[in-house]
Amino acid sequence: MSKVAIVTGGTKGIGLAVVKRLLHNGYQVHNLDIEPSDSGEFHLCDVSDVAAVRHCIMSICKQTQRVDVLVSNAGKHLSANIESTDEQTLDALFALNVKGAYAAVQSVLPNMKVQNSGSIILIASDQAIIGKQNSFAYNLTKHALASMAKTTALDYASFNIRVNAVCPGTIETPLFHNAIDAYCAQSGANKAEIVAEEASLQPLNRLGQADEVAALVSFLASDDASFITGSLQSIDGGYTAQ
Repeated sequence: MSKVAIVTGGTKGIGLAVVKRLLHNGYQVHNLDIEPSDSGEFHLCDVSDVAAVRHCIMSICKQTQRVDVLVSNAGKHLSANIESTDEQTLDALFALNVKGAYAAVQSVLPNMKVQNSGSIILIASDQAIIGKQNSFAYNLTKHALASMAKTTALDYASFNIRVNAVCPGTIETPLFHNAIDAYCAQSGANKAEIVAEEASLQPLNRLGQADEVAALVSFLASDDASFITGSLQSIDGGYTAQ
């Protein structure tokens, strides 16, 4: 019987790379997203809606009778300081980045407890480790995911359920390019120059790739990572080591 993986936000970027990697590894992969995808089994689900996430994952578990891996990846970025962040914007970001992960994790735990096994991987950010300017709310949500990984790892270690957070740095994804495009439209900057500048800020002098993050996720999902739990796994070209 194939192992079962659930990925939130698996249609683009890191999420899509994760779905493809897990499919390659023989998993039956279920993707919860608002945008359709041909990779894996697609489920239309607004991950910012806790009830929708719970319903979708319960349906998957009823169908598969098990869930071996959860990759909570769905999220969005926001560039703004605290004065520029109104309550509605903060609530919307938390609904997707934090409450979406909360709902997904909470929904897979009953099955994983019965199985006495499972790997939960939260896609956080280098901003779960460090602060950055003009990133108040986004940084807050990623630190919340780091906390969720640590506390849940401790609470469910007795069930052989491992929980880790992957902390990517600057990864070349549609999300990255959208952010650069928005900045260039606002500032009039040259996109090629900005992308080159972003790459030069990394000690390895390049941007990370979604496939590289997917490879780390695949490792953490596997039995090769059986003694790793409660960790924050940096994959940032050395950025947070500075």
